[in-house]
Amino acid sequence: MKLREVAEVTQAEVLTGRELLEREVDKGCGADLLSDVLSVVEENFLLVTGMVTLQAVRVAEVMNAAAVLIVRGKRPLEPVIAYAEEAGIPLLATQKGMFETCGLLYSRGLRPTRFRRVSEYAG
Repeated sequence: MKLREVAEVTQAEVLTGRELLEREVDKGCGADLLSDVLSVVEENFLLVTGMVTLQAVRVAEVMNAAAVLIVRGKRPLEPVIAYAEEAGIPLLATQKGMFETCGLLYSRGLRPTRFRRVSEYAG
């Protein structure tokens, strides 16, 4: 699924990365707890979150996420948008809630990311 399709399906506004909307994404992660996102073992996934902080964009950047889709009608402040633009992280924002957004994307073929299991942290 292309990010353009993600925006269409979720009726999302594109805040940054309009030029990257042809980027393909086939997996997604819905989380507001950023430490959960840090346990994702795949790259190029869609992060669906209600977090509008700089840390959310930084986690997406570090984890090589394809984009961030912000839910529940939230909108990040301008410094966060500017950082995402500079980092090359597309930001989208939808009025829909997390559950509905993830359900819509799943029904259109987006699949869940894999996470490290707790036992994998024990070393």
